[in-house]
Amino acid sequence: MPEQNNGGMDVRKVAELARLDLDPALTERLQKEMEAIVGYVEMLNELDVTGIEPTAHAVERVNVLAKDIAGTPFSREAMLANAPDTVNEELVKVPQVLPGEGMA
Repeated sequence: MPEQNNGGMDVRKVAELARLDLDPALTERLQKEMEAIVGYVEMLNELDVTGIEPTAHAVERVNVLAKDIAGTPFSREAMLANAPDTVNEELVKVPQVLPGEGMA
């Protein structure tokens, strides 16, 4: 398993960016898994791929589209009834993500 790259991304930094509060035991396990993944990618980088055509998928993909059929839309009240909270019964209220006004 490769050594942890202190200059690189680690689980604590990823958890902080994702605003996750991870248990220390889980953090340690996930760090080892991340290091194993990075080690595998480093191993793949050593392969000679000269002459191999780059592809996005191993098999050809086809886009399947559904028919665009107009229907009866839901009422505003019905849609807002599913929201956990609203602003003046007009907009869906979501938790603030970026620091700014009103945050401690």
